[in-house]
Amino acid sequence: MYATDLVPRLCLTLANLNRVLYFICDTILWVRSVGLTSSINKEKWRMWAVRHYYYSLLLSLVRDLYEIFLQMEQVAHDRAKRAKSPSQDPGCSVADEETEWLQSFLLLLFRSLRKHPPLFLDTVKNLCDILNPLHQLGIYQSNPGVIGLGGLLSSIAGIITVAYPHMKLKTH
Repeated sequence: MYATDLVPRLCLTLANLNRVLYFICDTILWVRSVGLTSSINKEKWRMWAVRHYYYSLLLSLVRDLYEIFLQMEQVAHDRAKRAKSPSQDPGCSVADEETEWLQSFLLLLFRSLRKHPPLFLDTVKNLCDILNPLHQLGIYQSNPGVIGLGGLLSSIAGIITVAYPHMKLKTH
């Protein structure tokens, strides 16, 4: 896997390093749980594991948001090519301009993600996955039902990428 753009390359590298650190912490916790040693501070290592998992997901989300931004730019550029001059309504208020801007942004976001389903799937998976570490670190408290639903949606997204490999997000 090779990314030519600096932002995805940096995000992927740092996310993978944090994932490795998470697995090291998780292995240390496993060593304690099977009774190979009892001198390991379980709570300290669990928090380190959760923290590295959180950083990995956060970096993956930054990459997803960057890719979404690039896709939105491309869709906007393509639409601008097709429509030579956008029509302006001279009688709109500031409130109308604000809602129009928001509607345009959301429509552009929808069109961008619709054109790139692997990006949508990866973003949904990462957003669902990050709910648990946010709760465990005390950053955002949620109830177990929301965390469970997020885990279910993330698992479904993961199953889709395994069943349909073309739905896995690729790097450029």
